[in-house]
Amino acid sequence: MVLATWQKTLLCSGLATVLLGLIFWGLAVHFEWFKDIDKSTPPTAQTTPPKTPTPVPTPKPTSVAFKVEEVASNLFVPWSIVFTSESRFLVTERTGAVRVFENNAIQATPLTTFSEVATGGEEGLMGMTKDPNYTTNKYLYACVATEAGGTMHDKIIRFQDQANGGTKTTLLDNIPAAQYHAGCRLKFGPDSKLYITTGDATEKAIAQNKNSLGGKILRLNADGSVPSDNPFSGSPIWSYGHRNPQGLDWQPGTNALIATEHGPSGFDGPEGGDEVNFIDKGANYGWPLVSHTNTMAGTVAPLLVFTPAVAPGSGMFYRSDTLPQFTGNYFFGMLKGEGLQRIVFDKTDAHKIISHEKMAEVTVGRVREVAESPDGKIYFTTSNRDGRGAARSGDDRIYRLTPQ
Repeated sequence: MVLATWQKTLLCSGLATVLLGLIFWGLAVHFEWFKDIDKSTPPTAQTTPPKTPTPVPTPKPTSVAFKVEEVASNLFVPWSIVFTSESRFLVTERTGAVRVFENNAIQATPLTTFSEVATGGEEGLMGMTKDPNYTTNKYLYACVATEAGGTMHDKIIRFQDQANGGTKTTLLDNIPAAQYHAGCRLKFGPDSKLYITTGDATEKAIAQNKNSLGGKILRLNADGSVPSDNPFSGSPIWSYGHRNPQGLDWQPGTNALIATEHGPSGFDGPEGGDEVNFIDKGANYGWPLVSHTNTMAGTVAPLLVFTPAVAPGSGMFYRSDTLPQFTGNYFFGMLKGEGLQRIVFDKTDAHKIISHEKMAEVTVGRVREVAESPDGKIYFTTSNRDGRGAARSGDDRIYRLTPQ
């Protein structure tokens, strides 16, 4: 069949229309599909919750400002402080009383009084310490100078922290003593043994005599018996050749025993020569064979010598970080030197002294005891009424170094 021209034109335009319709239909479907995609719920994002940052600890200060603060007054030559809690301590007076500090004051009634005490000179009720098991047995130990038949001696007495001292037991007697060079500091060591310093009782030759208890550092069990590992069998002697040691303590970390000792006073040798010593088991510290910076084979030389004399009356390593600039330092009270001495030791080798200084902040006269409280304050006592100082109104006193 032959189509006319107009028919051909109509057929072509119809096909074109159909074709255009199909194209527009396809586009419509295409865009509607995308619109549906836009309306669809987006997929849930898989996110990891942020980690809680680890809190950064605030660094502890390496130094804090501190002040000298009075704690108690109107005492008579306080010699030794023992803390029984953070708010209570006991303090010996040289005339024989054990005074009690609690409720922020010295109590009027002593815990106990040693009526037999001799007090003609520097001797009297001196060192005191508490038992390693104090919390259960309440035992305390004191060194008391007594006199009988014209002879003076020290004795070590155990008593209890109760009214009138409970039962009093003499653990060691007949330690040579005199009005001068009578010792006597007591402390328990890290080994739970009782260490006792004794003076030469002004008879300097006895310091080298191992049959005499004078001029020594002694070591006992808590019941007064002699430890089986002492250097001289059956003897309480731990070291000898001492003139008059009155301070001792053990370095934290090394347990090295460091002691302070009074040097000659003129009548028994050149003045000065006060010592700080590293104490070794069974060692001879030379008195009276050698003193000051002189040395001798077979004797141990001091770590530090003070000339002119400062008269060291105590010794304590500071363990707390309440006053962080002093942690690990060794302190001792100075009688003639009037103040506190601070010594910086190498923390791993107590044979090495890095530096030492007299603390400029302490200007209270003669200082005897120095002790650390459970809350990390440094307590110290004056000794201005001991006959050699210039007593002030209200002396003697107890002070402390405390953060401002």
